Amino acid sequence: MADRGCPLEAAPLPAEVREGLAELELELSEGDITQKGYEKKRAKLLARCIPLIQGVDPCLQAETRISGPPLSTAAPKPQRSRLTNSRDERFRSDVHTEAVQAALAKYKERKMPMPSRRRSVLVHSSVETYTPPDTSSASEDEGSLRRPGRLTSTPLQSHPSIEPWLDRVIQGSSTSSSASSTSSHPGGRSTAVPSATTTALAGLSAHAHLELHPAPPDVTTGLTEHSPYERPQVASVRGIPLGCSRNVLETADGVPVNSRVSSKIQQLLNTLKRPKRPPLKEFFVDDFEELLEGKLWSRSLKLAYTLLNKLTSKNEPLLKPGDRVALVFPNSDPVMFMVAFYGCLLAELVPVPIEVPLTRKDAGSQQVGFLLGSCGVTLALTTDACQKGLPKAQTGEVATFKGWPPLSWLVIDGKHLAKPPKDWHPLAQDAAAGTAYIEYKTSKEGSTVGITVSHESLLAQCQALTQACGYSEAETLTNVLDFKRDAGLWHGVLTSVMNKMHVVSIPYALMKVNPLSWIQKVCSYKAQTALVKSRDMHWSLLAQRGQRGVSLSSLRMLIVADGANPWSVSSCDAFLNVFQSRGLRPEVICPCASSPEALTVAIRRPPDLGGPPPRKAVLSMSGLSYGVIRVDSEEKLSVLTVQDVGQVMPGASACVVKVEGTPYLCKTDEVGEICVNSSATGTAYYGLLGITKNVFETIPVTVGGAPVSDRPFTRTGLLGFIGPDNLVFVVGKLDGLMVVGVRRHNADDIVATALAVEPMKFVYRGRIAVFSVTVLRDDRVVLVAEQRPEASEEDSFQWMSRVLQAIDSIHQVGVYCLALVPANTLPKAPLGGIHISETKQRFLEGTLHPCNVLMCPHTCVTNLPKPRQKQPEVGPASMIVGNLVAGKRIAQASGRELAHLEDSDQARKSPFLVDVLQWRAHTTPDHPLFLLLSAKGTVTSTATCVQLHKRAERVAAALMEKGRLDAGDHVALVYPPGVDLIAAFYGCLYCGCVPVTVRPPHPQNLGTTLPTVKMIVEVSKSVCVLSTQAITRLLKSKEAATAVDIRTWPTILDTDDIPKKKVASIFRPPSPDVLAYLDFSVSTTGILAGVKMSHAATSALCRSIKLQCELYPSRQIAICLDPYCGLGFALWCLCSVYSGHQSVLVPPLELESNVSLWLSAVSQYKARVTFCSYSVMEMCTKGLGTQTGALRMKGVNLSCVRTCMVVAEERPRIALTQSFSKLFKDLGLPARAVSTTFGCRVNVAICLQPNRLGKLAEQGTAGPDPTTVYVDMRALRHDRVRLVERGSPHSLPLMESGKILPGVKVIIAHTETKGPLGDSHLGEIWVSSPHNATGYHTVYGEESLHADHFSARLSFGDTQTIWARTGYLGFLRRTELTDASGERHDALYVVGSLDETLELRGMRYHPIDIETSVIRAHRSIAECAVFTWTNLLVVVVELEGLEQEALDLVALVTNVVLEEHYLVVGVVVIVDPGVIPINSRGEKQRMHLRDGFLADQLDPIYVAYNM
Repeated sequence: MADRGCPLEAAPLPAEVREGLAELELELSEGDITQKGYEKKRAKLLARCIPLIQGVDPCLQAETRISGPPLSTAAPKPQRSRLTNSRDERFRSDVHTEAVQAALAKYKERKMPMPSRRRSVLVHSSVETYTPPDTSSASEDEGSLRRPGRLTSTPLQSHPSIEPWLDRVIQGSSTSSSASSTSSHPGGRSTAVPSATTTALAGLSAHAHLELHPAPPDVTTGLTEHSPYERPQVASVRGIPLGCSRNVLETADGVPVNSRVSSKIQQLLNTLKRPKRPPLKEFFVDDFEELLEGKLWSRSLKLAYTLLNKLTSKNEPLLKPGDRVALVFPNSDPVMFMVAFYGCLLAELVPVPIEVPLTRKDAGSQQVGFLLGSCGVTLALTTDACQKGLPKAQTGEVATFKGWPPLSWLVIDGKHLAKPPKDWHPLAQDAAAGTAYIEYKTSKEGSTVGITVSHESLLAQCQALTQACGYSEAETLTNVLDFKRDAGLWHGVLTSVMNKMHVVSIPYALMKVNPLSWIQKVCSYKAQTALVKSRDMHWSLLAQRGQRGVSLSSLRMLIVADGANPWSVSSCDAFLNVFQSRGLRPEVICPCASSPEALTVAIRRPPDLGGPPPRKAVLSMSGLSYGVIRVDSEEKLSVLTVQDVGQVMPGASACVVKVEGTPYLCKTDEVGEICVNSSATGTAYYGLLGITKNVFETIPVTVGGAPVSDRPFTRTGLLGFIGPDNLVFVVGKLDGLMVVGVRRHNADDIVATALAVEPMKFVYRGRIAVFSVTVLRDDRVVLVAEQRPEASEEDSFQWMSRVLQAIDSIHQVGVYCLALVPANTLPKAPLGGIHISETKQRFLEGTLHPCNVLMCPHTCVTNLPKPRQKQPEVGPASMIVGNLVAGKRIAQASGRELAHLEDSDQARKSPFLVDVLQWRAHTTPDHPLFLLLSAKGTVTSTATCVQLHKRAERVAAALMEKGRLDAGDHVALVYPPGVDLIAAFYGCLYCGCVPVTVRPPHPQNLGTTLPTVKMIVEVSKSVCVLSTQAITRLLKSKEAATAVDIRTWPTILDTDDIPKKKVASIFRPPSPDVLAYLDFSVSTTGILAGVKMSHAATSALCRSIKLQCELYPSRQIAICLDPYCGLGFALWCLCSVYSGHQSVLVPPLELESNVSLWLSAVSQYKARVTFCSYSVMEMCTKGLGTQTGALRMKGVNLSCVRTCMVVAEERPRIALTQSFSKLFKDLGLPARAVSTTFGCRVNVAICLQPNRLGKLAEQGTAGPDPTTVYVDMRALRHDRVRLVERGSPHSLPLMESGKILPGVKVIIAHTETKGPLGDSHLGEIWVSSPHNATGYHTVYGEESLHADHFSARLSFGDTQTIWARTGYLGFLRRTELTDASGERHDALYVVGSLDETLELRGMRYHPIDIETSVIRAHRSIAECAVFTWTNLLVVVVELEGLEQEALDLVALVTNVVLEEHYLVVGVVVIVDPGVIPINSRGEKQRMHLRDGFLADQLDPIYVAYNM
């Protein structure tokens, strides 16, 4: 007997063992036990029945299969493991050994996706953990939601293609459906189909076929058909072998008979009992009930009765005909699914089959919930075991899944259903146009839509399939596909019932354990038809070696559901090569194409059904990318071999239209979207009228615009063409289409290429996803693959670079980003494939967490704007003429005239600060000048006028006696912020020395801070260092010796215990232009520059600040700045002495231990004016954001503040100042109090926003509020200012930097011609003022290099005035506001430092703009800095999060810089927080960072070099 040769399988198990197995299965699926524990317990359970199984007739064993892996009689366990291991080895040897050559050398070979070895031999049912060749994309595995977006699939994709044609057939009337087919079907037995359109399949078919009999009788008798619906081997969720529940059949009268004996009688009964084709109203007569006692008909009837009569809410029936009901069934329970499906049809309810949600956060589950909500679903049907496996809430009810509507769950196992009374009949169904069921489809973007299929379409589809496939009664069909949707539903549940066929359903979990199971079933049942995907053929090839006695000679059709996939060709060919010797005939292989919208589109018929001979097309990939068909030779690298999918369905007509725009018919050599006109297609997207019209009611037109037909066509979503003999060829799917430039590429083709590059060696289970993201207005290809756990970094990059080469040479397209993620981490579709849209979403949100990334923006971003070409320079003459002709005002502005301002103070009478201090010590000796606060807010030291004078005298005496210094010697003051520093400064002035303030080294960071101290001491030529005892010790310590040469320090004087001595005479400088002090600071570009300040400039500076800020002795101001350079030094050490006001000094370092110190001090001392830096403001914003309530409780009140000025040498940071104002508004901070200042090396105070209230307000000195303008960032790159509206694309807000100080004049000059510029033109800011510095202090007399910084003259116009060049770009703009004198106010806007700008692609970029974009790209980016390195843009980001998020940032950073700045990032460096160096003013030291990067000192988490 033929089936004796089949591999042996298990006999039915005792009930208690089955229950035990079911429990185990459930525990495993819920993660309660490990795989290992599961296998151990399972082996124990089965050990009891092994003897039992061994005594069973082998043939019976073949017929009844338990769920789970095959149990062989000989040695159940070892055999299984041997099978998988050996398979893997074989697999490896089968793979092209020279992977890369293969990928690049033979396109044909690369199309066979290689599934990788499967590790988990047994997976819980229903939602598989993964699909084997899952590959990829499409992952369509089985039921996988074929996410339309999913582009990566292995050879598996049938769904999409199948669904469309299905849908179509269903629409028209059944009478025509078999008439107008494109080909004749002599063998089609369409008689089996009832002709009335309205015949509800439910009724019709409920009969014959769902009995759950065990295997058919001995096939040699020829009566194989007796068992209506065969599911011998179906594994149910519970582990009970469905269909094997009894070992005996029942006759029609319920008399049990032995299956072998009864087959002929049973067959006879079937024939006799069937009426000749009763009229419609009598479809559901009791005869059938008798025949199908307890089977599909009666159980469906029971369910229908229960649904309509037994479910109530508030005494109203819960459901009425036409309502939608969700069907949630695992993949291993076809019988219960059929009962539910037909029960709904009988009750006139609309079933919506969906996948079993395994966790509350399944990928795509939210969209499915949205579909259920929009369909108004309130009830879900499921099985007992499945319901037990669903996630539960604490109440024990099924949990509510994210995005799902509230659902009631009904278990439909027999005991839960009510038996209908004898006289109850379901309603006669005559609503042909009504919806029969809704199938879900996931679009490319991840949204889920429901496709409605009407009763008419459903019937038409079944009739068309019956005719096309020549189905006949009692035929056996082996189905490996998901029976809930697509081809699995149309063939295995609907058409089979209509034709009373036997169906053997193989659950996916079983296929993973035993890939040969479907072939064994075909062999043991002599099945005439099998329904598979390329994947199933592929796996069985790998597993088949060593199997004996397998014969496929009974097959007349092997339907390949995803035959439309380009890679199915290689699977079909390879399968035929191996199995031709085992009885498989070449004409049996029948690829088909389908799509959710059009249902079955086309299927290849065998010659005996009138099909033309099959054909293949070898097409040029390059031609296809341009949408044209060009035949090529198979030797070429870049060719695509496709097979035909036969002709369109009976009664249908097809055409090919342009993909975009008006649906014009394509020419014969063009690729377009296939459209079908048929009565058997879907009818609509549920609830979405707009897109329904575009897809389901397309009217194709000729080039002239005339409609091709008066009947609408349905778009299938398949790309292809019609070949010779009207054969349909499919080359891809619309969902997988990526348009890069003008060329179109298919995701599946790219997946296949990547898989051909050593798939076994590297990609985990062939799981690759390909999709496109839009960057800079164009699609970019992204490839994400799961790498094997043992893969090394080197393997990864080798594989990645090979993939890039392969895709480049075969598809001529660049890959924008290639990411590798750890095994099993990509989001899964219901049947284990990759959920593409979810993967894409994670990629764009930065939650993919790759372990390796390779970005190649340089090669694939080809649509960047052209680099700017610099024009030959325009001469000064034409520029001035241009100014005059345009009537432009030259951009020049000035503060108030100093001469006009009355200043009765004594201070004005002397140009020397030493005189002022002595005068104050004499006239107001006890007036407090300084108050220094500690971290706790207590006063640590104070200084009145006389105290400061006396301390200065002591220092001067010590310098002259101990230090033996002469007038003009330079002295370095290395003090912590405090009164000692101020006293030492005036001490130096008292004896004629030149003080240089230096920030002390940090005890914990001597290595980096001490060399800077040493350098300033040396460069300033200091002959003495003054300091405190503690710092003196530190400078001479052993630790210091490791950082610098401590023997070369000049004399170090400790001022802590100097004797109380007076100086004989206080030094008076011979002229005001004598050097008063040196101001050293490190610029943001890393240059140490010291400027010389004369006594005259010092006094002028103090006077300007005094007038601008209205400072006088009764005032108190709070200063939270570093006192070592610039305006911070002037405010801390000079202004109080000059103006006589009291300064509350808050060292910024103390804020690290008490963030609220500064604001508490402002509140406590009721300071009207306060100064801080951006770093202080940022510390307060971040550190006190949540504590404003607590501060209010402590009595902190900022309503006293009139002006809070941020001292900076940069563009105002609007976002920070605004968030600070908003945050502390609750503490009374006035909305307009915060303003900015601007100074630089050549002039430390150019702008200060004055307070708007005070003694001088009556005189009209109050200035207008600072104004903000919006400029076009793109114009700035070209050195132009273009004002735009707020919120415009590419707009950049710029805030005025403050009001120009009295006595200061500003002009905007062209950076190269040095001519004046007009209003609102971008140029360099030049300044002229009595308090300009007099020059740079440099060591080797390089003053000449920078001479023009301090003594520049315009090239035309006012050529007499001497200006200092600030080195900052900005512009002046006359505003509508008026200042005190009634003049219109000129606002100065600072754009950025010239030294810092990046010259890239001929344009000028400001680092802060790029950094702002990058910081916005991801929540984990704490800080960012950019610089250039050999023409590459380097972006350094600080990661504030887990290290596993580091690589997510690479693509996001690259994307945002491309999108917003049109720049390709060369290197992305991800570092820990705090690595980017920041100076005391809160400015980034980008050049220091660059040096650290080049010296490899950053200790980065990850460095990505974008190729």
